[in-house]
Amino acid sequence: MTTDRICVGAIAGAFGVQGEVRLKSFCAEPSAIADYGPLYSEDGKTTYKITLTRPVAGGLGARMSGVKTKEEADALRGVQLFADRARLPSLPDDEFYHADLIGLEVRDTGGTVLGRVLSVNNHGAGDILEFSGPGTRGARMIPFTLEIVPTVDLASGRLIVDLPEGLLDDPTP
Repeated sequence: MTTDRICVGAIAGAFGVQGEVRLKSFCAEPSAIADYGPLYSEDGKTTYKITLTRPVAGGLGARMSGVKTKEEADALRGVQLFADRARLPSLPDDEFYHADLIGLEVRDTGGTVLGRVLSVNNHGAGDILEFSGPGTRGARMIPFTLEIVPTVDLASGRLIVDLPEGLLDDPTP
């Protein structure tokens, strides 16, 4: 699944009283977010020009076009920022944008369909795929490692998982 725009960051709220925002970058090199502009809101209706000002706790300080006051900056808290895919760097064969993984069919090595990828999460210890499908109770999570996910085939819209014994077993009797 490809999309024309990729989420590269989010606004965490105001920083100071002059309309500056605290920006959380999802880029491998956080400051690169300013290189991919203009950035767009999720619906694509609002465009932002970003000027980074300084590193701040939990992100980057930035000025955004059209934002002049603390109240305007606070109103943008939670807004996700998207960049045109064409402006982003090409990735090596073994790396993927999260947006490309969401929606892929998940199959085990025997070809059994386990579900579809719902989201990709990273809480500091590596990417985790969340998926759900027929026969599963709720969403399941697996590490997105080469050992557990040896094949990602974007062209066919699926990935193959080689699950260690018991990884998806239901812990309740």
